[in-house]
Amino acid sequence: MKLNSGHLTFCTNIYAGESWSAHFAVLKDSFPKLKTALSPNEAMGIGLRLSNLASIELFEAAHLTEFKQWLDAEGGYVFTMNGFPYGGFHHSRVKDQVHAPDWTTTERLDYTIRLAEILAQLVPDHMDAGISTSPLSYKPWFEDAADRKAATVKATTHVLAVAEALHKIYLNSGKLIHLDIEPEPDGFLESGPEFIDWYENELLPLGKTTWAADLGFTAEKAEEIIKTHINLCYDVCHFAIGYEPHAAIVQELQEKGIKVGKIQISAALKAKLPETRADRKAVLDALAGFDEPVYLHQVIAQQKDGALIRYPDLSNALADAERPDVQEWRAHFHVPIFVEDMGLIQSTQSDIRTVLELQKNNPFTNHLEVETYTWEVLPAQLKAPLNESIIRELDWVKNTLAQ
Repeated sequence: MKLNSGHLTFCTNIYAGESWSAHFAVLKDSFPKLKTALSPNEAMGIGLRLSNLASIELFEAAHLTEFKQWLDAEGGYVFTMNGFPYGGFHHSRVKDQVHAPDWTTTERLDYTIRLAEILAQLVPDHMDAGISTSPLSYKPWFEDAADRKAATVKATTHVLAVAEALHKIYLNSGKLIHLDIEPEPDGFLESGPEFIDWYENELLPLGKTTWAADLGFTAEKAEEIIKTHINLCYDVCHFAIGYEPHAAIVQELQEKGIKVGKIQISAALKAKLPETRADRKAVLDALAGFDEPVYLHQVIAQQKDGALIRYPDLSNALADAERPDVQEWRAHFHVPIFVEDMGLIQSTQSDIRTVLELQKNNPFTNHLEVETYTWEVLPAQLKAPLNESIIRELDWVKNTLAQ
C-alpha cells in the first residue's frame, strides 16, 4: 500500500511451498483477506518471494499472464522481490544453505536475471522495483584469505552482469529495477562499513574497468549505471545485531550516492546478561527456547568495553555463555516486530523505530517490506494465526510512521 513514506508490504517468504502452484494457492487464499483488512480502498503491494523452481514454472504455459490478471482483479501489485533464498525455505534444515548457490555461481546469476525479467512484467508503470539478494557468499565457507578474495571478485563480476542486464531492461522497457544487496552476519558483506568498502573498492573499480573494455562505457557512465541498479537492502534486524549506528550509515550512503533499494523491517532478539549466575541462567534458558534447527541464528555479543564477539549460531553462543565481561547478546531470529518486551528478553524494536523515523523525516527509499518469516518456528507463546500476525505487523508500521 502507498504511504507518505513509501510503498509498504510484507514478504511472501513467510509461506511454505516452493512450487509456483503451491505459492499461488496460498496467495489466492490469504491476500484478499489481508487487503480487506489493511487496504480496502486502495491497491496493495506484494513482496514476492519465488524459489528458483517457482521462477522457472512461472514462465511456463500461461502462468505469468494468469498471475497478472489475478493481481489486476484483486487490486494487488508487485514492486519488490526476495531473491535471497534460492531453494527450500521451510519444513527442512536451511541454516547456511540459505546462501547456496552463492554469487560465485552461474546458478545464482541466472536465477536473479530470471527474477528481473518476471518483475519487469509485473511492476506498474512509473515505479521502480527491486530484488533483494544475498551478501555475495558465506564467510565460513572460505577460511583462506586468497580463496575469499578470489570468490569476492567472481561474485562481483556476476553482480555486474546483473547490473548490465537490468540496464538493458530499462533501455528496452523503461522499467527501472535494482538489485538490493542484503548484508547479514557472517556474510561476505555483513555490515554497513563492509558493504560500502566493497561497493567503492571492488564493485565500482571492476565495473569501470570491465565495462570500458567490453562495452565502451566511460568511467562516469559505468558508475551511473552501477549506482542506479546496485543498491543496498537495509535489513534492520541484521544491522541491529551488529550494534550499528543507523543514522550515521544512512548519512554516509547518501553522501556517497549509494542508494537504499529497500528497508526490510525486521526485529532481532536482544538480551541483557546479568552478572549473577542465577539471573544469567534464567535469561539464557529463555534464549535457549529460540534455538531451533531450521534457520541460522547468528549471535553478536557485546562486552563491557564495547568489543564484539561473533558466534555462527545460537547453539554456539549458548555453549560459551559464562563470559563475565559480556553484557548483551543480539541474535538473528526474526521475531514479531510489534513485540518489544518478552519478559526476560527483548527485541530490537527500538532500532526499527529509529530507522522508520529517519525514513519519515528524510525518505531514502521507496520500498518498505516487513520480513518476519519465522512464524512456524517461534516459541508457542509468540505464535498466532498467520493472517492476523501479518495484519498486526503492517498496522504497527503504519501507526509508527504516523506518530
